[in-house]
Amino acid sequence: MSLKNVNTVLAAAVVLFSFYLGLSFVLSPETVAPGFGLPHWPSGDGGGFLNVKGNRENAMGLAGGILLVTGHRRALGWVLLMTAAAPFGDMITVLAHHGSKAAAFGIHGLTSALIAMTGLLILRETSKARTSQDAAAPAPAAQPGAHRA
Repeated sequence: MSLKNVNTVLAAAVVLFSFYLGLSFVLSPETVAPGFGLPHWPSGDGGGFLNVKGNRENAMGLAGGILLVTGHRRALGWVLLMTAAAPFGDMITVLAHHGSKAAAFGIHGLTSALIAMTGLLILRETSKARTSQDAAAPAPAAQPGAHRA
């Protein structure tokens, strides 16, 4: 299996998992919220913030999914690196609010690392492709009269 195929599978997994989380936090936040790692959850009208998290996950999934489907792989690599900031922020939030360290590092930290790794692999893949294209491309022809002293 080529590096491009492995990267595509990893990126598709990130996109699908983003949609899974997003839909879970929008449709049944009370079911998935306890696994987030925070010691206390919003009550009353504060539960709407869980929907905000779901909407954020769906937006990240859409961004990555569109780039994956349209074949814009270099942009996909950069968007995945950007997307890795969200679970990293979640990890910091859980730690700052004295939540579960296991959830902070094991769920959010690991997720951030895996997404960042996928983004870096795609950027590496596209960098190699660019280098080989540049090496294969003929040098531009000199234009007569372009060099004047």
